[in-house]
Amino acid sequence: MSYTFTGIDHVQLAAPKGSEDEARNFFSNILGMEEISKPENLAKRGGVWFKCGTHQLHIGIQEDFIPAKKAHPAFHVENLEGLREQVINQGVKVKEDERLEGAKRFYVNDPFGNRLEFLQWVK
Repeated sequence: MSYTFTGIDHVQLAAPKGSEDEARNFFSNILGMEEISKPENLAKRGGVWFKCGTHQLHIGIQEDFIPAKKAHPAFHVENLEGLREQVINQGVKVKEDERLEGAKRFYVNDPFGNRLEFLQWVK
């Protein structure tokens, strides 16, 4: 084999037209992700990007937007309970799921209905 996968650079979620400020509020103010600048040639498309550890989360604008209700990114979090408390205090509904051996986790929907998973691996 002449190539090797080395990781994931970014995950992209779709959002409806004109939703950048709502995305900023949710992903920056509620979740605490840092917004990063989009390259100038891509900024004209709309959307907003965030830093997530060593990766990026891109929120792209989609004209015929339909939320991802099953497909989802899973974000590794240190101090999952702190994040859970933060999102609940901000009025975001937390959803539990079946136990995953070796991990604590929960789900939320972003303001556009996309499913997000947050988990912390435990020993």
